[in-house]
Amino acid sequence: MKKKGALLLMLSVFTVFLAGCSEFKSPIYSTSEGFWNQYIVWPIVSLISTFKELLGTYGLGIIAVTIIIRLILLPLMIKQAQSSKRMQEMQPLLNGLKEKYKSKDAVTQQKYREEMQKLMSEQKINPAAGCLPVIIQMPIVIGLYHAISRMNATPEITIGNFLWFELAAPSITLAIVAGLMQFAVLRTGPAMDNPQMKMMMYIMPFMIMFMGMILPGALALYWVVGNIISMIQNIFIYKPFKKKEVVPVKVGGKKK
Repeated sequence: MKKKGALLLMLSVFTVFLAGCSEFKSPIYSTSEGFWNQYIVWPIVSLISTFKELLGTYGLGIIAVTIIIRLILLPLMIKQAQSSKRMQEMQPLLNGLKEKYKSKDAVTQQKYREEMQKLMSEQKINPAAGCLPVIIQMPIVIGLYHAISRMNATPEITIGNFLWFELAAPSITLAIVAGLMQFAVLRTGPAMDNPQMKMMMYIMPFMIMFMGMILPGALALYWVVGNIISMIQNIFIYKPFKKKEVVPVKVGGKKK
């Protein structure tokens, strides 16, 4: 179920991402009409432009906006990471429940669901909470994509380069770096110890590389910076390089 849910979520993100492409070559101004333009795209354009004036280049402006966005989302991301870590610790108990109620008849499966919900309630874990940061990020990422693409289509704005990368055009190098950084994020997170999530560890980097090769390099730059922040976060929360110890989980006052 988790594997199907993860795949469905990735496909949904990709579908919604592409669904917003109808307007991406249109110039963007403060007078552009529509809720999406006025409250998502233009504020991001204004923020990037403000930091461009302060820091000197649009590349540094995008990096600054990325850091700000990630700092705003940090409490949610930490909560998601802690929830994932707790779910990882509970996996032996969940597997035990599956084995205990392995019969597929309706009565047994209903009992299994009740026991699982009881266990989640005792541990104060909400499995759906892990999707919240992804859902919140979707309009931001799509808005940033629109902002960058439409800034490039606006005659008064020239995005220019960052280092030796042209931000207005696809960059194979940045796309590859973004994909590798995505792999590093998953490699330092809970995916390594969850067989159902390991599929994401190999699919997501290729999805990022593919999109990075057809979308403006500025968006790949956003992914690179965002993934660096995520990897640092994972190192502090999951401690992937530290020898793992089995943490007992209390159920009904007893350790399992």
